[in-house]
Amino acid sequence: MTTIKRLPDAEFEIMQAAWQLEPPVTSNMLMEVLNRDGEKVWKPQTIHTLLGRLVDRGFLKTEKKGKERYFTPLIGRDQYLQFETSSFVKQYHNNSILNLVNTVYQGNSLSEDDIAELIKWADQRRDES
Repeated sequence: MTTIKRLPDAEFEIMQAAWQLEPPVTSNMLMEVLNRDGEKVWKPQTIHTLLGRLVDRGFLKTEKKGKERYFTPLIGRDQYLQFETSSFVKQYHNNSILNLVNTVYQGNSLSEDDIAELIKWADQRRDES
C-alpha cells in the first residue's frame, strides 16, 4: 500500500479533476476539466509534468494504449481527504476534534443548523457503537 503524503496545491487540483471523471482519464480530459472555470489556464506541458509527479508519488497509475496515455487514480478522494483532515487536526488542534469544532464555532462559522447537524451526527455515531 502506498504511503499517502501531502500534495502540493497544483497536484491536488489535478487529482480533483481526475476524481471527477470516470477512470481511466487522458491528459486532454483533465485539461478540459481544469480549464472549465476559466480562472487559470493550464498548459499541456504543466499537466504532463504534474501527472508524471503524481505517478511517481503513487497517486496515479499510467498505461499507454496506442498513441494515448491513460491515468487511473490509485488513491481515492475520500482516502486523501481523510489523510489531510487527520493531519490538519493533529498539527493545528492537538489531535482534538473538539478543539477544531470549538475554533470554527468561535469564528462564528457554525450556524444553528450546523450545530444541529453535528449533534445528529454524534448521536448516530454513538448509536452505531
